[in-house]
Amino acid sequence: MKFCQIGLLMVAGLSIGCGSGKPTGAPGGAGTGAVEKLQVVVTVGMVGDLVRNVGGDRIEVTQICGAGVDPHLYMPTRDDVQDIMESDAVFYCGLMLEGKMADTLKKVGRRKPVFAVTDAIDRSRLMSGDASQPTDGSEAHGDPHVWNDVSMWSQCVDLIREKLTELAPEHGDQFAENAAAYRTELEQLHDYGLRVIATIPEESRLLITSHDAFNYFGRAYGLDVRGIQGISTESEAGLQQINALVDLLIRRNVKAVFVESSVSPKNVEALIEGAASQGHTVTKGGTLFSDAMGREGTYEGTYIGMLDHNLTTTARALGGQADPGGFQGKLSGQTKH
Repeated sequence: MKFCQIGLLMVAGLSIGCGSGKPTGAPGGAGTGAVEKLQVVVTVGMVGDLVRNVGGDRIEVTQICGAGVDPHLYMPTRDDVQDIMESDAVFYCGLMLEGKMADTLKKVGRRKPVFAVTDAIDRSRLMSGDASQPTDGSEAHGDPHVWNDVSMWSQCVDLIREKLTELAPEHGDQFAENAAAYRTELEQLHDYGLRVIATIPEESRLLITSHDAFNYFGRAYGLDVRGIQGISTESEAGLQQINALVDLLIRRNVKAVFVESSVSPKNVEALIEGAASQGHTVTKGGTLFSDAMGREGTYEGTYIGMLDHNLTTTARALGGQADPGGFQGKLSGQTKH
């Protein structure tokens, strides 16, 4: 049975009373009189970390896509669908990041709270999407990788605070306090990024990665960004594109390119080989986190740690100045090559 059919059957089951078995009443089964946490499902780690920081100890988060998982291509399992249907709310990125899940999220949203956090972002600041990306007939959308600009991603914090407060108004003050503290930390991280990227020699501010996930990153911090693939990892890189990037590396005398934690390195390796064939040595400057964060339980497995790693790794590999420990002195160097 196809996933969408499973999802629809489960939704239909809920509508006739075959749900999670939680007592009716306040979210999380609070109708029993017990103080229970909101049960929240998120699609990707970047969204999950925002939700966790705002919700604090008043929520319990289940995340669908873990470290190293590409959300562009991920097909939810039966267990994922079960988690979604038993939750009090679902938060996802939107802008077709979760391309394979979009239809199911839309259907579930007719029956329970489902929120795209990027709805909070000023549409005038969105960068254009990839025309070659399959969108299953939906409307045109912007580039979804907005978390790579910390100042833009922080706009999502207030939407999450607002929606959690609607679900659990008795904890609204705590959600507001958590949101304010987290926004302050994000502002400090953004300022750190501006400082360290500015130390890279101007001619070396060229960031070439596996796919076009870093356009917001480049615009925010002053880098010329090129992806070997398009915005979606479903697109293919052609020989012409690789040759053009080799010529650019040689022309600007840039000697580092970057792989991504959730994307195959084969195209980056082809780029390195192409440069070598023309007598120009290019190395892997490190692995950047694009569509997924680091391992759970590590600093890089948080949104701040993910961006700290990307900013610090990029600055150091391209000739800039940044402490190996990064923004908070917590980087582990787990993805060095």
